[in-house]
Amino acid sequence: MLKYALLIFLVAAMGGLFMASYVLRGRLAPWAVSLLHALLGAAGLMVLGGSLLLGDAGTLPIVALCVLVMTALLGFYLASLHYGQKVAMRKVVLTHAGFAVTGVTVLLIAVLLG
Repeated sequence: MLKYALLIFLVAAMGGLFMASYVLRGRLAPWAVSLLHALLGAAGLMVLGGSLLLGDAGTLPIVALCVLVMTALLGFYLASLHYGQKVAMRKVVLTHAGFAVTGVTVLLIAVLLG
């Protein structure tokens, strides 16, 4: 199941890159992409969490989950700005992306080692 979680997060990352290209140019990203990105991120968290509950655990998947939960919290903040029709600050978007890349990289390593 870790592989499915990784795949979901990688697809979500494509949407994140698309949205970041808008925000880094000072524009609001399309709502449809934002919602799809959020849904995929939530689905990835659920699959990863479910995998851990089913005993497919180790240290790295737990670390990945913790980092990706922090990513989601930053994502909620970014979504609240988007909902208020405000373009997010670049450093917040880049911090969100940095957490996401870190979490997905840790998950990738867990999949490759497992």
